[in-house]
Amino acid sequence: MPETIIPSERIEKAILLIRGQKVMLDRDLAELYDVQTKVLNQAVKRHANRFPDDFMFQLTREESANLKSQSVTSSSGWGGRRTFPYAFTEQGVAMLSSVLNSDRAVEVNIAIVRAFVRLREMLASHADLARKLEELEAKVDEQFRGGLGDAIRPFRARIASLLHERWSNRLGDAALYYDP
Repeated sequence: MPETIIPSERIEKAILLIRGQKVMLDRDLAELYDVQTKVLNQAVKRHANRFPDDFMFQLTREESANLKSQSVTSSSGWGGRRTFPYAFTEQGVAMLSSVLNSDRAVEVNIAIVRAFVRLREMLASHADLARKLEELEAKVDEQFRGGLGDAIRPFRARIASLLHERWSNRLGDAALYYDP
């Protein structure tokens, strides 16, 4: 895969699960595009017809408060942000390069789309691993009438716990129940 201007890990950390959708916030996107959040949002508003509700939505007061309570950094400037953040779905992010109209926007979008694809692949592999563990546990239970199955359950629980820790840090608890 060609070298990108932004490490995929940086992008993946900015992908959140809100309203059951994987999204990126306007402030994180602005940082990646190397523009002010205000500039990004103005470009989007000038081209509002390109951003239907399934491409972008504004967070509610509660969602915004929940996001702030999970963040360890405080807002900068005099009084901080006065509007609720916008969340962009994968399709909304793809549309951003057409409204920002710069070479950097194109390069950043390519990196972001690749990160979304990679995340989808990892989540699908997690779901496949969980399914295989359940099948194995059922076979062992059936074959040994619970004896060996009981011995395997703690290992299965530990694996599930490790996977939960990894994904909840990125996407929250709902990521474990992602259905690709």
